[in-house]
Amino acid sequence: MSLELIAQEGRRLPANVPARRVAVDAQQWTAVARQLQEAGAGLFTLWGADDRDRDGMFHVFAAFLVPGELVVLELAVAGDRPVYPSLERGFPVAARLQRAIHDLLGIRADEGDARPWLRHGGWPEDRFPLRKDFDAATACPGVSRPYPFVRVEGEGVHEIPVGPIHAGTIEPGHFRFSVVGEKVLRLEERLGYAHKGVAKRFEALPLLEGHRLAARVCGDSTVAFSWAYCAALEALAGATVSPRTASLRALALERERIANHVGDLGALGNDAGFAFGLTQFSALKERMLRLNREVFGQRYLMDYIVPGGVRSDVGPRTVRLLLDEGVGIERDVVALRAIYDEHAGLQDRFKGAGQLTPSIAKTQGAFGLVGRASGIEQDLRVTMPWAPYGELRPTAALRMEGDVAARVQVRFDEVMESLRLSRLLLEQLPQGSTSAPVAAVDSDRIGLGVVEGWRGPVMVALEAGAPSAIRRCHVHDPSWQNWPTVDHAIIGNIVPDFPLINKSFNLAYSGHDG
Repeated sequence: MSLELIAQEGRRLPANVPARRVAVDAQQWTAVARQLQEAGAGLFTLWGADDRDRDGMFHVFAAFLVPGELVVLELAVAGDRPVYPSLERGFPVAARLQRAIHDLLGIRADEGDARPWLRHGGWPEDRFPLRKDFDAATACPGVSRPYPFVRVEGEGVHEIPVGPIHAGTIEPGHFRFSVVGEKVLRLEERLGYAHKGVAKRFEALPLLEGHRLAARVCGDSTVAFSWAYCAALEALAGATVSPRTASLRALALERERIANHVGDLGALGNDAGFAFGLTQFSALKERMLRLNREVFGQRYLMDYIVPGGVRSDVGPRTVRLLLDEGVGIERDVVALRAIYDEHAGLQDRFKGAGQLTPSIAKTQGAFGLVGRASGIEQDLRVTMPWAPYGELRPTAALRMEGDVAARVQVRFDEVMESLRLSRLLLEQLPQGSTSAPVAAVDSDRIGLGVVEGWRGPVMVALEAGAPSAIRRCHVHDPSWQNWPTVDHAIIGNIVPDFPLINKSFNLAYSGHDG
């Protein structure tokens, strides 16, 4: 099957961006994936489904980002221990996604890494939580076995285990360093400790309530995930939100981006021994969160985006407050950026540290902020704009160096651009309602919601079941793409620089583990 045939035969998927769905057999699965890779497409996500109650088969889905469109391949596989062709050779990010699919559904890729990823002994090896016949009440926890980390042999090589429990409030993750002296030869991560069974929980919720769980998949990306869920549901229902609703959602998304970036900029200064940066940027973030509480009712906007609309509108007074705040934040960020750029100590720590070269970033399929700091010009607000971004014409930040300094500069650039977009949204806020009816959804249909969050693109694949029920819901965080790139960025650096390098990526544990 050629890409031209996909364009002709692929079925349009309900989504907030152009998307099509193509059913393939095992041979076509591999061949089309190879063609997509050669055409420059990136693997967005993989997920599986137990449809034995419908057609006696399991299904595996692979979503690819191609220029201007999302292509979803669907492969049916049979048997109690179903196997499908691995995508790991062409798309390294597939390795961990395939391992997660096996842990949850018992569908195994035919080659590549077969170690467990999410299970951690939380359920028996021969039980799979996302199968329809899984009974959580009778599934006793399994045995947590030692994880077979890859060993590096050689004279003077030793290992440093870090985590999974860390100091402070950081979420759990294990990092196994192989080092000579303080220089890192290899880093291997072990994640999945924050797995909380989100996909299974979705199956117990009505369609009109799933947005609240989506908003809590990853607390610092709550707007992105709740908007993606609502976009998928609205696409399935054929609902059209008002221009005012779209603008208010975009305003919330850009404020989420600004708040996370200024928080990270302060933390990065602190990790480089510049506590002044932490105090200043923390104060900026706190000002934003307090105004969020006053205007939207929550510091973190977990319940602001709802199916068909937003929870509350803004009036002339609150618009003025938001505009005035934007002026103050822009003034302070410009001043702090000058301090960061001119501080010799900071620049000495930032420049050259944790470099992810453009070639490695491309090979590994880096997404979002991490990719843009390494020369990958991809921002779905620009390349695949959904309302209202088509009219806003945002500009993507781009750097080529791929080091901590580049990721810092991308954050500064994106803060300034988000402030500009927020000002446009407020000054040009359309009139109209902030709610629209969301009708009943037919079962057996899949809808997609795709949103460029502050880390990168998030996706929700939502399938309706019985009337008003969720049959399944798959959520994807860009940290899946970017965690493996940390392993490459740390090579050749010294162990004490890992906190700074890791923070410059600032990837999610919770959003990744699901």
